[in-house]
Amino acid sequence: MKNIVKVLMTVLFAIVLSGCVGTPDAEGWRYGQRSDFLDILKTDKYASICNQKALYAQVKSTKNSKLMSKLLVAYAQNLSNGCIDKRTLGEYGIYKQKVSETDIKMKLKAGETIEQILKPYIPDFRQFDMLIAQYHLLKKNEDASAELLHKLRLNIERVKVMKPGLGNTYALVNIPEYVIRVIENGKMALTMKVIVGTRKNQTPIFSENLQYIVLNPTWNVPDSIARNEIIPKTLKNPGYLKSHRLVMRRDYDLTSPALSFNSVNPRAYVGGEGPVPFKFIEVPSNRNALGRVKFIFPNRHSVYMHDTPSKHLFKRKVRSYSHGCVRLENPKHMLKHISTNYTAHEYKAVKVKYDSKKTHYLQINKLLPVHTAYLTAYVDEKGKLALFDDIYSLDKSQRLNF
Repeated sequence: MKNIVKVLMTVLFAIVLSGCVGTPDAEGWRYGQRSDFLDILKTDKYASICNQKALYAQVKSTKNSKLMSKLLVAYAQNLSNGCIDKRTLGEYGIYKQKVSETDIKMKLKAGETIEQILKPYIPDFRQFDMLIAQYHLLKKNEDASAELLHKLRLNIERVKVMKPGLGNTYALVNIPEYVIRVIENGKMALTMKVIVGTRKNQTPIFSENLQYIVLNPTWNVPDSIARNEIIPKTLKNPGYLKSHRLVMRRDYDLTSPALSFNSVNPRAYVGGEGPVPFKFIEVPSNRNALGRVKFIFPNRHSVYMHDTPSKHLFKRKVRSYSHGCVRLENPKHMLKHISTNYTAHEYKAVKVKYDSKKTHYLQINKLLPVHTAYLTAYVDEKGKLALFDDIYSLDKSQRLNF
């Protein structure tokens, strides 16, 4: 009987420490919650004290409940929305989450554990956990440089501001690594080299869902490229349009009336900005700038993934040559995988359409988010930390808000 009582008391004591029971104070804090939060803060488990070091010092010295509540809300804010000074983000794409002080305090008073309260704000991208683990490990290593720790921390913050809800299945383009990975159910299903935007025409950071595939695409030349490249080159070489398989139309519809180069006063549209009242279209071919296939995830940047005739560029270590779109090393491999697993079409039928050299569209019928990211530190599938060059100088320009 004494043993049973002893076991029950031990269990009860453990429950009390966990924060599930016990008398809350005026702010709603129970002993277990207070203890757990202080443990999280001691190691900065989720790297989110950031700009709240002064408040943390007060909490440690006073154990004041109101200050602790204030710090819990601030910690959740930093965890969900990152600790990069927003003034240094520039055009970097971020996805801000709403952090409700009322909701956090209600959960605290309801007796939820601190881990439960913070869970909605913890990035569900596995890379976050892996980078955090590497960061804490290296902090204990006296040989780890401040520069390396800073680089890791910047990348942890970049993961925090990625679109929430990545889930277990997605495509990730890591720009400074020049690599795309298709992750399915948490495991890598496909990977290949990519070419990304130049320093002047950077591939933007954003997230959208893959919606359709275009086989044997035309290339609708953007007005900016028409003004700065196509028109000047054609003025110098009248045979340029024909040799580059370019036709002229009033709009991006191949069936609209054809135009001749000299009928539109082309010199008036050299350089500058704004729309051009005629369009250049490159017809489908093996030499098309987009190659034979492109993958569309509609976005405000007009960026997509596509084939390219410039295969030799994939042999280079540095692969930032595009106008912002993502060029694929093995687009047919990507086409086979995506059409087989994310469309209603069998690959054999898709291959017939592909070989026809005519434009066809394939709708995606299964969710596949596509994320572009700028991670100059990445923990690979084997748990090895890899570091990459800061090709857009974001490691230099972005500042941590500490």
